[in-house]
Amino acid sequence: MEANSNTNKTISNAQLKEMGYWDSTMEYLSTIDSSFYTIYKDFLLTPYTNNIFDAKTIELIHIAINASPTNLCQSKLEMHIKNAIIHGATIEEIFEVLKLVSVLGMHTCAVGIPILEDEYNAYSNHSMSVCLNEKQTEQKNQFIKKMGYWNRFRDILLVNDGQFFESYLKYLTNPWEKDIISEKLKEFIYIAIDSSTTHLFEKGLRIHIRNALKYGATFEEIMEIFKIVSTQGSSTFHISLPILEEAISEI
Repeated sequence: MEANSNTNKTISNAQLKEMGYWDSTMEYLSTIDSSFYTIYKDFLLTPYTNNIFDAKTIELIHIAINASPTNLCQSKLEMHIKNAIIHGATIEEIFEVLKLVSVLGMHTCAVGIPILEDEYNAYSNHSMSVCLNEKQTEQKNQFIKKMGYWNRFRDILLVNDGQFFESYLKYLTNPWEKDIISEKLKEFIYIAIDSSTTHLFEKGLRIHIRNALKYGATFEEIMEIFKIVSTQGSSTFHISLPILEEAISEI
């Protein structure tokens, strides 16, 4: 038992040195399957050793993935928030990431409204026309000026409910009114949550890759985001292993 404890301590010390964090899930995984743990660790470790991003940026991207409405892995979110702070992230920076991620709920409209339009047109046997008045045109131009893109579903949303659109515009653009994190990093956050395994929103992903390139992102940086996001599958262990451990202890 003492030898096993020393082994786990050696593993945890190495993990802390390489990635900056260690938790009970890592420890339990290293205990029940040490050979798989080595494979698992190396898979998670790659973005920390490629020197494409600094550790703080990696942790902010991890926060985005785990705070995403389509994922919400609390244990990993807690771990990466703590680690981001260790690597120098401020409360303001972390909160800006959370603001950016929270707008993901609007993808309900991005996906739903085009389908509604198609089905409504088929049912009514005529094509829906969208005519913006002067105020609505100004709102549209304001959106394009701030965000750099537009989709037809927003025309329909704007005509349907100008007040809701205005509140959405303010909600979406609030993080862009401040320089707490860079424009490029904001786009990286969007790329991360749109490419996440639990979302895979291709239309948004294309827009935000294009914008990131405009802000100076390299091919290698965007590739690195995909590698970081690919580790999202580790949420399986962070959710399941504590349950397994507790169940075994009750037998």
